[in-house]
Amino acid sequence: QGGGSAVIDMENMDDTSGSSFEDMGEMHQRMKEEEEEAEGEAGAGEEEDGEFLGMKGLRGQLGRQVADQMWQVGKRQASRAFSLYANIDILRPYFDVEPVQVRARLLESMIPLKMINFPQKIAGELYGPLMLVFTLVAILLHGMKTSDTIIREGTLMGTAIGTCFGYWLGVSSFMYFLAYLCNAQITMVQMLSLLGYGLFGHCITLLVTYNIHFHSLFYIFWLVVGGLSTLRMVAVLVSRTVGHTQRLILCGTLAALHMLFLLYLHFAYHKVVEGILDTLEGPNMPPFQRVARDIPVVSNAVLNTTAKAIALTL
Repeated sequence: QGGGSAVIDMENMDDTSGSSFEDMGEMHQRMKEEEEEAEGEAGAGEEEDGEFLGMKGLRGQLGRQVADQMWQVGKRQASRAFSLYANIDILRPYFDVEPVQVRARLLESMIPLKMINFPQKIAGELYGPLMLVFTLVAILLHGMKTSDTIIREGTLMGTAIGTCFGYWLGVSSFMYFLAYLCNAQITMVQMLSLLGYGLFGHCITLLVTYNIHFHSLFYIFWLVVGGLSTLRMVAVLVSRTVGHTQRLILCGTLAALHMLFLLYLHFAYHKVVEGILDTLEGPNMPPFQRVARDIPVVSNAVLNTTAKAIALTL
């Protein structure tokens, strides 16, 4: 019996061991199948990610190309602007002049031309006209100080600079446009130079009449000094214009504007500036003064009574 039981136990052990091996094989097969499925899903995911990354890469490449193009365009524009404003050689010919030449041109601006049959030479430099405009600004400020104009909030240099430079640049641009319509042979730089040197007569007239207040003296200088500088400009324009009608329109306009500007600077400029100041800042107000007030009789009585009571107490 003992031997039979041992044989039965071995058979049972063999059965159990066989079933366990089968279970392990099935588990191993299942794990293998699961790994294959996981690898298949990972491969599909990688293919999808590759397609997505390909689209993203394409878009990123296009974005970089657009950014590079914009950068190159902006760089070229910035380099052009920098080279235009930083290159001093562009402005050097207009200010490369000797003081002797400027003095000679100032004297020539007061001498009218006699020969108008051929185009007269115009100095293509801006140093002398620019200095004359600044001189006119200083004379206007001096005239406001010597007159009865009340100066508030500084010396009004901005108003004087705006008036002088506005006339020089504005009238020069207008006359250049009119000269273009009348077929006059003149450039913008030449017009600026011609009108700028024409302000020399204005500077002399205003400098004298601001210090010597006689209207008759001003009219004499206005006709003689201002008239000579105007005739000089008119003669130059006549020599460079063809046609009687064109000459009349161009020269008449320039003479009227130049002579009326001198009248405005002498008679109306200070009043206009003072009116602008009154409009912006209000009329002149007298300074605040303290006025002694009369003490009422009742208060005097109260003060006396209080003083007597304090004296009796002490």
